[in-house]
Amino acid sequence: MGEDEAADALAPIVLELSPEACGERLDKVISKLVPQYSRGRLQMWIEDGFVTVDGKPSKTKATVYGDEKVVILPQPDQETEAYKPEQMELDIVYEDEHLIVVNKAAGVVVHPGNGNWSGTLLNGLLHHCPQLIGVPRAGIVHRLDKDTSGLMVVGKTLAAQTDLVRQLQARTVKREYWCLVWGTPQSGGTINAPMGRHQKDRVKMAVSTGLGAKPAITHYERIESGVLEGRPVSLVQCRLSTGRTHQIRVHMAHLGFPLIGDYVYGKPHLTHFFPRQALQARRLGLIHPATGDACEWRVPLADDFAALLDQVGIHNPGLDDVGGDIEDDYQEDDFDYGDDD
Repeated sequence: MGEDEAADALAPIVLELSPEACGERLDKVISKLVPQYSRGRLQMWIEDGFVTVDGKPSKTKATVYGDEKVVILPQPDQETEAYKPEQMELDIVYEDEHLIVVNKAAGVVVHPGNGNWSGTLLNGLLHHCPQLIGVPRAGIVHRLDKDTSGLMVVGKTLAAQTDLVRQLQARTVKREYWCLVWGTPQSGGTINAPMGRHQKDRVKMAVSTGLGAKPAITHYERIESGVLEGRPVSLVQCRLSTGRTHQIRVHMAHLGFPLIGDYVYGKPHLTHFFPRQALQARRLGLIHPATGDACEWRVPLADDFAALLDQVGIHNPGLDDVGGDIEDDYQEDDFDYGDDD
């Protein structure tokens, strides 16, 4: 990355606080508005003087009153140094001057991080749309796990990204996933099981009622069942009422029906049948950040997922075969910036 590009990547972030922020702590307010940075990092920048409120340094626990102008001066680290364009084949489902809807391929990491400092979706987006270098986290507002395929939305401007984040927090973004699981769940139901970090393996998530656990609700419907190597399997449609990291994978495993190919939450002796978790974000619905129109996108199952269905004797539904009006079926309750599958 050249010096000019690096400077752009660390350009100041200017926020105009809304009156609704009145009474909240500064660190809490800005962590909601710039989810691409951890709250801990923002707190450090506040204390080090890299965040100003109406032109003056502030404190982490300072109370805001609304209508203030907050300027954040991001500081360089290995993560931001990895923000460089790389040519990549992207499946762009929709694009206009405000947003991009991309069908992420399985095997692609969304964002640079430990062990994956290049070749990520973010790098490909920066090559496809260079203006994203001026938008925090290249416009990304939510993530999918590396081995999950499917739909993601990206804001091409700060205004669009901010509005999309607001929609996620306001419970209006609709996401539908399809997965292939071991076993035969009942025809449908709701899994209401709080989640938190696994007590022994901090990389994993788990159903938990302990300290730090958050509400997690998944609605599911069994579409069709088949057989793989003599064992029953089922195609399941899932819709999220919360956006916890690995939520579907954890909830289905908790119910006793782990995803085929899930090396983290599945049964070790059954993971060799498919090289990744059989999970795809198939439908996405939201309000367009500029026009206010209700938008919805659907994608067919990835080729490897479709081939797996054929192998187990399950019909591959068309885009309109299953699923009602996505706007009316459920509501979002909460959102984490994480791998929300």
